[in-house]
Amino acid sequence: MKPITPFEPVTSDSIPIGDWRYEIKWDGTRIVTYHSDAKTRLFNRKHHERTYHYPELTNITQYCKADSVIFDGEVIALAEDGRPSFHEVMRRDMIKRIERVKDTREKVPITYMVFDILFYNGDWLINRSLSERLDILGNIVIPNENVQLVSAHTDGNALFKVIQQQGMEGIICKQLNSTYTLNGKDERWRKVKNYGDIIAVIGGFTLRGGVVNALLLGQYDADGKLWYIGHAGTGKLTKADWRNLTDVLRPDVINEKPFTNKPDRNNDAFWVKPHHTVKVQYSEWRWKERRSLRQPSIQAFIDVPAVECKLPWI
Repeated sequence: MKPITPFEPVTSDSIPIGDWRYEIKWDGTRIVTYHSDAKTRLFNRKHHERTYHYPELTNITQYCKADSVIFDGEVIALAEDGRPSFHEVMRRDMIKRIERVKDTREKVPITYMVFDILFYNGDWLINRSLSERLDILGNIVIPNENVQLVSAHTDGNALFKVIQQQGMEGIICKQLNSTYTLNGKDERWRKVKNYGDIIAVIGGFTLRGGVVNALLLGQYDADGKLWYIGHAGTGKLTKADWRNLTDVLRPDVINEKPFTNKPDRNNDAFWVKPHHTVKVQYSEWRWKERRSLRQPSIQAFIDVPAVECKLPWI
């Protein structure tokens, strides 16, 4: 089976009411599981293979009663406070040397939150309603410590209030009669966020005591120009992460600033080649007024080409 591009929700400012299903938006990484001819393979939304990153999921007979199947879901990892952490799951997902998976697996346990089924025992299910697909999913998945079915909630507003209280990412709203569009994105699936998040390019940094303590961030316009959108020195990075980042960025230092506009932190900044990308959470971004991110915090490094980090106004 060739990897598919999964169906995506659109961003919404309001919670729809009616024949909808409401789910927690897990702060993890999207993983599509393919099983056929006694072989199981995992791919992310960019079609990069992750089979060897998550060996807990490759023995599908432990959690699935099917000869062939395609699952859609989210791999998550929990922080010390018990909440899903994108930073933690990236410790698994960003592993370059597969021999390190065994040790990291013990330090960062994961759970596969399965929320849809696209293919079952030789038949595509994408033209069936979400309700029908979920009935099939519930009949063939056997939850265990590493695999769980995503639960539904009937009151979207009540769920969102809980998400706000817990400081979690948001909720997903899905029409119960929605079919599944491969490589699609429309309002039948909607995400309502408790806060915003983007992927940004590192264009510079500042130091404290010889160690990076803040990153200058940017995104590209349609002409390939990099625009400064804010700086972040807080988030989920540990002291060791900041030291490692210092070693990574120093070889990429350049003399000329890569940004088209002038950053706030201009005088004490070191400029770098815009190669590295990070996921950034923020409380507000009035991008129509070309304002900088408000209260940005770094969630994790992420393997996304810098040129794909586009400004929302292009």
